[in-house]
Amino acid sequence: MKKVIFLALLFFACISANAQTQTQKVSTSEVKAQATTKADNFAEIKFDTLRHDFGKFSKEDPIVNCSFKFTNVGTAPLVIHQAFASCGCTVPTYTKAPIKPGESGVIDVTYNGRNKFPGHFQKTITVRSNAVSEVTRLVIEGTME
Repeated sequence: MKKVIFLALLFFACISANAQTQTQKVSTSEVKAQATTKADNFAEIKFDTLRHDFGKFSKEDPIVNCSFKFTNVGTAPLVIHQAFASCGCTVPTYTKAPIKPGESGVIDVTYNGRNKFPGHFQKTITVRSNAVSEVTRLVIEGTME
């Protein structure tokens, strides 16, 4: 009886493994149609600059701001899903409305160095969007004296 159950389990395991390894055949015309559709309608984000250097600033006035301007160079509306910093002392705010092709938006970044150690810092802001390049990293740096 144990041999029958073992053989039945082995049989079903072979069948399920075979079913998982089978691939779906797709004609080349379907692939071309999908590629054309995706390429015809896409959003793409292009920043004027990916890095900002605050230079030297005083610890008596430790809050500094900068803006990263970007343009949608794609053919579909661009939506920024998320912008977050590598540290709680850096706060990005961004355009929430969809940006039409050819239009621009801004990501404003505030660095608050209050109660932080003086010296050089470098922080990263990660921007997630519906663009072809889904993730873009912006960098701010400076020296608080």
